[in-house]
Amino acid sequence: MMNEAFRNFRERHSDLFEFIMFNLFSNIATIVNFAVLIFSRNYLFSGLAGTDFRFWIYDYSVKNGGLAAFLSFLLSFFVAQAVNFIVQRRIVFGANNSLKGAVPIYLVTVLAVYLICLYIPTVALAPLTAVFGVFWATNITNLINIVVQVLIIYPVLKYVVMKKEN
Repeated sequence: MMNEAFRNFRERHSDLFEFIMFNLFSNIATIVNFAVLIFSRNYLFSGLAGTDFRFWIYDYSVKNGGLAAFLSFLLSFFVAQAVNFIVQRRIVFGANNSLKGAVPIYLVTVLAVYLICLYIPTVALAPLTAVFGVFWATNITNLINIVVQVLIIYPVLKYVVMKKEN
């Protein structure tokens, strides 16, 4: 009975079902993202928190977490997107198109999102840290980044990258 209701919902609302699945399976990448971020910020790059990093629009001064924050957000985003590509391609979209065409488009999309998501902490971390402290400010900023990623990456995956070929 429940299987039939589930199957009927999936058939009648295939786009909504796909979006729900995308978000559910994105949680795997989200967990990886938070784990890598917390580990790299607190252990891997912690010694670089007192080092200012400024490049182009990125102001990772010490008050914004310094070079440790920049490298931690960079690494966590990269690892999470690699995991996300694999999971989404196989499980959610069931894509069977050529990786030769899909990967470059995905990489350009991820690079664009990278630029945005590496900028967000430069404007969000300091004010959030003043209110919530470093740990929560880092995680709230990461959550903002994740929402931005979903809003940009889902449509690109659905309509451009993850194609089913007959």
